[in-house]
Amino acid sequence: MEKKGRPATKPPTLKEGFYLEVRSKGSSSGVKIRRDTRADMEFAVRQYEKSKTVTYLGEVKAGRWVDGKNAGKKTK
Repeated sequence: MEKKGRPATKPPTLKEGFYLEVRSKGSSSGVKIRRDTRADMEFAVRQYEKSKTVTYLGEVKAGRWVDGKNAGKKTK
């Protein structure tokens, strides 16, 4: 069954917050997780690092990465 209606013209953007990537050990694909505050992000890192590989991606404000490996670049 096909989707009805007009396709989206505006590209999706990331919400403001702190982003983590969580992967299963040895996996090549991961899941992005967003947290509102730095304290929530640090709690999530401690929670997931026991059984998963956790990578801090950075903070997003106004459509740009503030820190992390993509600092200063626009979000896609």
